[in-house]
Amino acid sequence: MFEKLKAYLSPPDSKYSSKEILIWLWDAWKGNRLQAFLNAFIGLAEVVVSLTAVWAIQNAIDIASGVKPGSIYWAVALMGLLTLTNFGLGIGSVWIRNILGVLARNRMQQRLLDRILRSEWHSKEKRHSGDVINRLETDVGQVINFLTEVVPSTVSTVTLFLGSFFYLYSLDRALSLIIVVMVPVVAILSRVYMKKMRQLSKDVRSSDSKVQSVLTETIQNRMLIKIMESDDAMVDKLENTQSELRKNVVKRTWFSVIANFILNFGFSLGYLIAFLWSAIRLSNHTLTFGGMTAFLQLVNRVQGPAKNLTKLVPQFVYVFTAAERLMELEENPLEEQGHPVYVKAPCGVRLENVSYAYEEGGKVIDNLSFDFLPGSCTAILGETGAGKTTLVRMILALMRPQEGKVLIYNGHDTKELSPLMRCNFVYVPQGNTLLSGTIRENLKLGKLDATDEEMEEALRMSCADFVMDLPEGLDTICSESGGGLSEGQAQRISIARALLRDRSIMLFDEATSALDPDTERHLLQNILEKHDKTVIFITHRPAVIDYCDQTLKVEKI
Repeated sequence: MFEKLKAYLSPPDSKYSSKEILIWLWDAWKGNRLQAFLNAFIGLAEVVVSLTAVWAIQNAIDIASGVKPGSIYWAVALMGLLTLTNFGLGIGSVWIRNILGVLARNRMQQRLLDRILRSEWHSKEKRHSGDVINRLETDVGQVINFLTEVVPSTVSTVTLFLGSFFYLYSLDRALSLIIVVMVPVVAILSRVYMKKMRQLSKDVRSSDSKVQSVLTETIQNRMLIKIMESDDAMVDKLENTQSELRKNVVKRTWFSVIANFILNFGFSLGYLIAFLWSAIRLSNHTLTFGGMTAFLQLVNRVQGPAKNLTKLVPQFVYVFTAAERLMELEENPLEEQGHPVYVKAPCGVRLENVSYAYEEGGKVIDNLSFDFLPGSCTAILGETGAGKTTLVRMILALMRPQEGKVLIYNGHDTKELSPLMRCNFVYVPQGNTLLSGTIRENLKLGKLDATDEEMEEALRMSCADFVMDLPEGLDTICSESGGGLSEGQAQRISIARALLRDRSIMLFDEATSALDPDTERHLLQNILEKHDKTVIFITHRPAVIDYCDQTLKVEKI
C-alpha cells in the first residue's frame, strides 16, 4: 500500500533538474528586475499600511469605549488616510502590472523567437507550430507573472506574516505560538502536494498544446477541409483532443480541491480557537474590546499570509512546468553565429562527393559532384523524392552533407558553405509565401530600405507591374498566405521580393509553376538578360529548361 501511494505521489523524472530550472528562471529574471522591485516596494508599503490600520482600528475603538483618552475624530481621520493610501498603492500596483507586465512578456517572447529563428533548421520539426505558439503565449505569461508578481508578493507576504506574528505575540504569546505551529505542518503537506501537482500540470499543459495544434492546423487548411467535406471529422478531432484536456483538468482540479479543503479546514479550526481564546480573555477582563478586535485581525493577518504561502506551491508547480516547456524550445543548437561572409560576385557553387540520408527514409543523395558555374543558369531535374529539395537545402546551408562538401567559389577564392554565407543567396520557394500585410511590407522583406522606385522596378522585372494598377498600389493589403491574390500574382510578387534582395546566386523552386507560358518566358528573359547572376531552377517546365546553360538530373536511389 505504501509503495502504491508513493508511486501515485511521485511523478516521472523531469527532463531538467530543479537546479537547472531555477538557473534558467534567474537568467530570465534579469531583464525584469525593475518591475519586480517596484512590486516588492508596493507590497511592503501595503504591509506597513495594513499593520498600522490594525493599530488605528484598535485605537479608535478604545477611544470610543472610553478605555483610553483621545479624539475620536482624529482617530477616524487616521483610518481614512490609511484607506486612501491603500487605494493609491493598489492603483500603482495595477499600473505596474499592466504596463510593465506586457513589456516583460514581449521581451521574453522576442528573445525566444529570436532563439528559434537562429537555431539549426530541421526538415522534420519536433513540435507542431500550434504547440510552439501555445508555449510562447501561455507559458511565457506564467513565467513572467511568477517572476514579476509572485516573487515580489512573496516578500510582502512573509513580511506581513512576521509583522503580524510579533504584534500578536505582544498581545498573547501562547496563542501566537499555537497559530504558528501550523506552518511546518503546512510545509510538509505542500511538499507532497507539489510532487503530484507538477505532473498533473504538465499533463494539462500538454493537452492544451494539442488543442491549439488542432485549431491552428484546421484554420490553416480550412479550404482543403471544405473541399474534402471533412468539417465533421475535424470538429470530432477537436472534440477528442479537448476531451483529453478536460479529463486532465478534472484530475488536477479534484486533487487541488481536496488539498485546499484540508488546509482551509486547519486554518478555520485555528481561527475558531483564537476566537474562543480572545472571548474568554474578554470575559475575564484581561483584554479590551478593541484589543480583541485587533487580536482577531492579527490572527487573520497571520493566517492570510500562511494561506498565500501555501498558494505558492501551485505557483511553483506551474512556473516549473512552464519553464521546462520553454527550455525545450531552446534545445535545438544554434547555427553558426557571426557577421555575414560575402563572396565577391560572380560566384558559383560546387558539390564534391556529397551524400545525405534521412533516418526514416534512407539515402536520397549518394556521392554527387556538380559545378554550378559562376554566371551560369542550371535546371535541376528529377522525380519526386529524388532529393532535389534536400540538395537545395544543402546549397542554402540549412542542412550539412553527411559526406562530402558544398563549396562557394569565384575566380580567386573557394570556401566551404556555412550559414554565415547565406547572405550570398536569394531563394524563391515553391508555393505561396506572402505574409499578411501590404504588398509594400512583403517586398521590404527583401530589402528593408527599398524605395518605391526600386520596388516598382522589381515588380516590372518579375512581370508583377499589375500591382501599380491596383487601387491601393503598393499599399494593397493581402490576407494570410497572400489571400486576395491569385497563385500566379503571389508568385510574381515573391520573385520581385527576391530580386530586391539582389544577391549573387538565385534559387527558384518551381517558382513559375502558376504562370502562363507567355508570362513565364517574359519573366525568364528579364531575370537572365544580364547574365550577372548564378541562377538555379528546380523545375519540370520545358520553357525553363530551354533557357538554362546546363541541367543536373538527380536520380531516385
